[in-house]
Amino acid sequence: MGHQFALILDRELTEQESVTLKERSSADLTFAGAALPTDASVAVTRVTFEDEVTPTLAQAIEAGFEAVKAIPDLGIPGLSVPAQPAGTDSGDDARPAEEKTEAHS
Repeated sequence: MGHQFALILDRELTEQESVTLKERSSADLTFAGAALPTDASVAVTRVTFEDEVTPTLAQAIEAGFEAVKAIPDLGIPGLSVPAQPAGTDSGDDARPAEEKTEAHS
C-alpha cells in the first residue's frame, strides 16, 4: 500500500526542474499549476507524490522534501496529506499494534 501527499512549491517549475524532481524521487509525481491559497495572484506548482516504495508516510514526506531541496531557491509553503488508504502506517514504527504494547506479567 502506498502513500499519497502533495507539496505546494512557491513558484512555477521549469521543465528541467520537473525532470530533476522526477529523478530525485522514487515516487510517481504529478505536476499541476495552481494559485497560492492565501493569494490567488501568486502562481505556484502543486506536486502530488504517490509513493509505493517508502515504508511510512513520514519517510515518504521527508523524501519529498529532500527531492525539492535539490532545486536551488525553491520553497515549500504548503503540504497536503489526504486520508491514506486503510492498512497504511503513517508513523515511524511499522510493527502491528499488538506488537507495540508491552507484555504485563
